Amino acid sequence: MSMPAPPRLLDLAGQSLLRDQASAIAALEVLPMELFPPLFTAAFAGRHSETLKAMVQAWPFPCLPLGALMKEQQPHQETFQAALDGLDVLLAQEVRPSRWKLQVLDLRKNAHQDFWTVWSGTRASMYSLLEPEVAQPTRKKQKVDGCRPRPKPPLAPVEVLIDLCLKESTPDESVAYLIQKVKQRKGLLHLCCKKLKIFAMPMQNIRKILNIVQLDSIQDLEVNCTWKLSTLGKFAPHLGQMANLRRLLLSHIHMSSHSTPAKEEQCISQFTAQFLRLHHLEELYLDSISFLEDRLDQVLRCLKTPLETLSITNCLLSESDLTHLSQHLNVSQLKDLGLSGVSLTNMSPEPLQVLIERASATLQDLDLDECGIMDSQFTDILPALGRCSQLTTFSFCGNPISMAVLENLLRHTIGLSNLSHVLYPAPLESYEDVRGTLHLGRLAQLHARLKQMLQELGRPGMVWFSANPCPHCGDRTFYDPEPILCPCYMPA
Repeated sequence: MSMPAPPRLLDLAGQSLLRDQASAIAALEVLPMELFPPLFTAAFAGRHSETLKAMVQAWPFPCLPLGALMKEQQPHQETFQAALDGLDVLLAQEVRPSRWKLQVLDLRKNAHQDFWTVWSGTRASMYSLLEPEVAQPTRKKQKVDGCRPRPKPPLAPVEVLIDLCLKESTPDESVAYLIQKVKQRKGLLHLCCKKLKIFAMPMQNIRKILNIVQLDSIQDLEVNCTWKLSTLGKFAPHLGQMANLRRLLLSHIHMSSHSTPAKEEQCISQFTAQFLRLHHLEELYLDSISFLEDRLDQVLRCLKTPLETLSITNCLLSESDLTHLSQHLNVSQLKDLGLSGVSLTNMSPEPLQVLIERASATLQDLDLDECGIMDSQFTDILPALGRCSQLTTFSFCGNPISMAVLENLLRHTIGLSNLSHVLYPAPLESYEDVRGTLHLGRLAQLHARLKQMLQELGRPGMVWFSANPCPHCGDRTFYDPEPILCPCYMPA
């Protein structure tokens, strides 16, 4: 049985120092900077609030990655507040400590993951994790005009980085305390949020929080709320201020039966106009958006940059929408295209064919699940699919496709060297009845046939597997090579 490693001398010295609060705080003036991280870790774990407060004020690095430490130790609320109080005391001072270098308090739990374990390594490796200050260009010294003192430069604000998830009626205790400090030190403390998720919170509370966040710091926004169109209209001005937004996910926006057509158009125009200000948008996900039908062109007209990802799922679209999409979307950088849950059954396949053809040089992932695509429509888009030289994943489950068309698809795409995964629906021949009951024996035979074709055509490594929703519970039955069954198929 292995013996636990004895405590290191450095750990023992830190524990001894922390037993005497006054000595610990006094020692910060002369403490070597490489000893700050281990002492801070020990103080944080031991809930030495006053020592923590003093250490924040004397922190000798540009960045304090507190979030990574909080992830490791699940801190007490009092400990977290002590760290913020230390920053608050620092910002209240007109003259800051000489060795103070703190520019960023990073509360993100997935940032700087290795910092707190690397402190015992080389000084160079430690600095590389701390995002040191960017070197400023040297400036020529100016002559001093007489003895007039130069005006003091304004104190640089400290940035607090955090990923926010708004899912309650009010923010949790830690976020509420942080917001209070940001309000108190307005101008000196900038709340920056790279990722913002909104699940459920009254709009008035959302707006209060957004009013103190540096909106141009937001790069990833998810709105997973069931909002009325009028609520989206109220949110729209905040969206337009997120000038560096790269990823936007918006879901479940519905029309109100009490709203007038004029009011609806006003809200839609107010929302789509914000895209004119999003010059860095790369990924756009629209799910269950009720107002898109016959209005998709309004969104497309306002997009200022080519998208890498476009996902429009579970939305009603008209044929004219699909035509606008195929003709006017800038596809020069499009890698991921998703139209899952968009009914295409009664539409001409030509717009989809044109869209795939135009994106064929860059498209990597294509999702056409649950689109109701029929054999004849699918046959028409096969030549375009065969030209997608960068395609790696293609999914089209939930479409009524025959075995003959599946075999034709395989022949058209066998030359796509990057294509590694195809998720296809159980072919029509594998069903026992019109209610959608799968005959697992037939499905096994048809799947074996496709695997044999892959082998014969020299692509045994390409993964083809089928999946179809169970008519009873909705869970999917996968087959590769043996069935992974939902409980409805299990014997009693």
